[in-house]
Amino acid sequence: MQKREQGKSGGAAGGNAAPPPKRGRPFGSTAASVASASAADSVAPSTLLGPSLQIHNSFSEQNNKRIVLALQSGLKSELTWALNTLTLLSFKEKDDMRKDACLAKIPGLLDALLQIIDDWRDIALPKELRKGQRTRTLGANSVITGFGNEYEALGSIALLPQSGLGSGSAAEISGQKNTSKRRRSEWWLDEDGLFNLDDEGRAEKQQCAVAASNIIRNFSFMPENEIAMAQHRHCLETVFQCIEDHIVEDEELVTNAIETIVNLAPLLDLRIFSSPKPSYIKITEKRAVQAIMGMLGSQVKAWHCAAAEFLGRMIINPDNEPLLLPFVPQIYKRLVDILSLQAFDAQAAAIGALYNLVDVNMDCRLKLASDRWAVDRILKVIKTPHPVPEVCRKAAMIIEHLASDPQNRTSLLAYENTFAEILFSDGRHSDTFARILFELTSKPNNKIAAARGIWGM
Repeated sequence: MQKREQGKSGGAAGGNAAPPPKRGRPFGSTAASVASASAADSVAPSTLLGPSLQIHNSFSEQNNKRIVLALQSGLKSELTWALNTLTLLSFKEKDDMRKDACLAKIPGLLDALLQIIDDWRDIALPKELRKGQRTRTLGANSVITGFGNEYEALGSIALLPQSGLGSGSAAEISGQKNTSKRRRSEWWLDEDGLFNLDDEGRAEKQQCAVAASNIIRNFSFMPENEIAMAQHRHCLETVFQCIEDHIVEDEELVTNAIETIVNLAPLLDLRIFSSPKPSYIKITEKRAVQAIMGMLGSQVKAWHCAAAEFLGRMIINPDNEPLLLPFVPQIYKRLVDILSLQAFDAQAAAIGALYNLVDVNMDCRLKLASDRWAVDRILKVIKTPHPVPEVCRKAAMIIEHLASDPQNRTSLLAYENTFAEILFSDGRHSDTFARILFELTSKPNNKIAAARGIWGM
């Protein structure tokens, strides 16, 4: 852990840029976007910003039980009122010091919101996409099969005509048998049963689930809610399941889910999925990482940017590192691909993840230095330059981490002229590239130094 802290503070003297913001949207949360937003606010008149909704500080304390009961009731009017109220409570303006939206102050609120999402997910997938039941063939010709069909078998026997009452034909008897089997075996399992919703009802359920996920996302931005949400297994399981099904799930629901875990990433321990805490969805550590890898490979910029930032924050935790190590080759290759995109926010997310990845994983340093495109694309971020100085500083620090490994000397010496050019042309990174050139040209190889010490060379 000391190495991680030293690696983070080693390049602090290389630039005067302010540290990145701790919180914010996973994409578009850079200093450039903040500066542009503040500039837009100063230019636009106040009349264009819309009304500012205010809620009394004691509102949630007086109505917390009513809010939870309204969410649990399932009634349309009560549910709509509760979701609208929580949306306002969970939204914090820039100068708003609202403290009454803390999840710890409203018992049962998070579970009630998660239940709304679970109710939608229970009916989200159509019948054609669900996994069907396995056909039982063992004992198909016997009356008692042993697989729970005894009552059906006995019921079909009861339908056989008794001697002396022969008033029905064989066709009528077979029709009655089929009808009875249909009623007993498929009535409650059929999607088109008595209590299922129509299209309008499904749309309302979906809107409620999206609203609930947006409230949970808003709560995750508040520091006072981080610990409670990061240690809530049901919350994490629901969020990761939405991410896992991002191909068929509602896009806004998936976006809210990925933003939620990005905010919780610094406090998230993946071992919670194997803890004795009660489980609702049976998500494992491997499935959680695979869900994030699926988002990282997505073509949606918002999703792969958020996934890159999440992995960059997760790898710093020593408890999560063993769970992420099997996926490191896939991670760094995808991050190098993201660097080729022209979007500045995508480059910032990839640089941030690589910065933490090369700091804690030696294998990633070796493979990244020998990659055909990695060093070129990292240097391009510095030479372009990226509009956020902090991203350029981290890119230079990545090169310095690669140069600190003696095995990368041969690969990086091919860029010696480029390093020297940046050293003399860009004063912001001159100290960093001076150290890089010193590592490559002046520092002896550890293997050669060891040989000299043993054999007296």
